Amino acid sequence: MPCYNAASTVSRAIQSILDQTLTDWELIVVDDGSDDDSAAIVKALVQQHPEKIRLVRKDHSGVVETSNLGYRLARGRYIARMDADDVSLPQRLEKQVAVLNASTTLGMVSCLVRFAGDPTSAGGYAHHVAWANRQVSAEDIRLSRFIDLPTPHPTLMLRRNLLGGDLAYRDGDFPEDYEWFLRWLDRGIQVAKVPEVLFEWHDPPTRLSRNDRRYDMAAFHRCKAPYLAKAIARAGCDQRELWIAGAGRPARKCAAPLEQAWQRAAGFIDIDPRKIGRSLHGRPVVSLDSPPPAEQAVIVAYVASRGAGDVIRNALLGLGRIEGVDFWIAA
Repeated sequence: MPCYNAASTVSRAIQSILDQTLTDWELIVVDDGSDDDSAAIVKALVQQHPEKIRLVRKDHSGVVETSNLGYRLARGRYIARMDADDVSLPQRLEKQVAVLNASTTLGMVSCLVRFAGDPTSAGGYAHHVAWANRQVSAEDIRLSRFIDLPTPHPTLMLRRNLLGGDLAYRDGDFPEDYEWFLRWLDRGIQVAKVPEVLFEWHDPPTRLSRNDRRYDMAAFHRCKAPYLAKAIARAGCDQRELWIAGAGRPARKCAAPLEQAWQRAAGFIDIDPRKIGRSLHGRPVVSLDSPPPAEQAVIVAYVASRGAGDVIRNALLGLGRIEGVDFWIAA
């Protein structure tokens, strides 16, 4: 559990681990140089439960180094992520351990999430949780990983023996949890979910994804582009042309990192009759109903408006295209 200036929430987060039905666990709280009462609160809980909770204090350096230190100190067979402002429901650890014990293929397991923020003032987060809760199976997660992070990061439990230097968090101008997740899946590690709500995801005003430009949309698209290009190549489609679903300026801007990582788009696909038949910088815009042949094109959709990805997916599936081979949804 990385902890930085979480005095108002860390006791609740730790209590949610103390309340777990699974009792064979150790909680490592890594305090990242907090200048509030976080460390004192955790220290008091360590004194009450010295056999279960460890407090490690360090100078402030950020979530990447703090998380990697916690992973290095962990001694269990499995490592569960936890944030200092969230709540694990009582059966979380028990049910996630059971899934990993029963599987020979899964490297990580997540769960469904209850959004505990204000859906009015934080509608984007509530929408994301609803979307993520629909991505349950390993195949759901594999196909949706370039849309957004389909597994809220603090819900994850992973096999410790998979960790290594190449699978540690990296620091850079990108969302470290999303890059880490894409890198794990790029290594062939499978992830699925317990199909039950086992976690409460809170939304404090200090959440990094609200305040740090490493978590803005442009950073997400820069982060995913090289992994998407590798996934296209792994599917045996890197000799095809790239066609972008979405001819508007926002979609073209989102697609730019993929063009830089792979190739310049040969054309665009859209549903707007005002765009269809036109040319953008010498590249044609065609209808979603009449895309180029599958053997010619890989289609990547970058239309971010709600519901657009489903419309594009259903149209292409109806034409016999295969998601994850002939087309990808990336927004």
